[in-house]
Amino acid sequence: MTQDDRAGLTLAAIAVFFFSTSPIFIRWAEPLSAFQISCGRLVVGAAAILILARIRGELVRPARRDWLRFAGYGAITAAHFAFYVGAVLHTTIAHALTIVYSAPIFVAIFSAWLLKEPLAWRRYLGIGVAIVGLGILVGFEPNLTREMLIGDLMALGSAITFALYSIFGRSERKRYPLFTYAGVVYGAAALWLLPFAVATTTFMPQWPQVLSIIGLGLIPMAAGHTLYNAAVRKTHAAYANLIATQEATGGVILGILLLAEVPGPAALAGLGITIGGIVLVLL
Repeated sequence: MTQDDRAGLTLAAIAVFFFSTSPIFIRWAEPLSAFQISCGRLVVGAAAILILARIRGELVRPARRDWLRFAGYGAITAAHFAFYVGAVLHTTIAHALTIVYSAPIFVAIFSAWLLKEPLAWRRYLGIGVAIVGLGILVGFEPNLTREMLIGDLMALGSAITFALYSIFGRSERKRYPLFTYAGVVYGAAALWLLPFAVATTTFMPQWPQVLSIIGLGLIPMAAGHTLYNAAVRKTHAAYANLIATQEATGGVILGILLLAEVPGPAALAGLGITIGGIVLVLL
């Protein structure tokens, strides 16, 4: 493992600490819609990162020829966060986070396909074990309802788009400074979500929702996701994404402590087996 790999994994581990607060803030932001919550957090995150970019002298306007590409990055990022927030609002935190973090499976596939960075074949065994864990999580859930199933499908959509988001972040590491890339992509994603946020407005946020959105924008978004984008610039996107899966563990623990949302035996078994698969991939 190179020095860059170690630095990338360290950054991803720090990002997990911030990521883990995300489900709690989302629940506290109810009854805002998934689009309102996603758009709000991206606006706050983009503003914070672009201000930092300006202070650090890293703010670079994307070249005109790259605008379409950044619009595409923004659309994928918008889809990831909308699916993610929708999943947390429709299913349990344990289900949402564990399924979202099946993303390393897709990262491995997309890295090999788009970046020509294949994983060693033995690591695919770990991916297989992680899939088995996800199957146990959902297939043996005794309280599975239609709403939970919708949330689980949203989480799967979030996983796929998170994988693409990770690949795109790594692909731009030599073209744009970190803060410029992150701030512009967050801002573009917010613009994609704005019409949907306006269309789904049925409740004007009060101070608890406003503070939750600000918390989402600053802690898991500006701090967590920007550190994650720094991580994928240092190490293979699949490795950084695998470390990020530990948001599932942190989020479940915070859900128990702050929301009294205790996962059932199937959820815990699925989460444990999935983490075991992740360890196999990293060995």
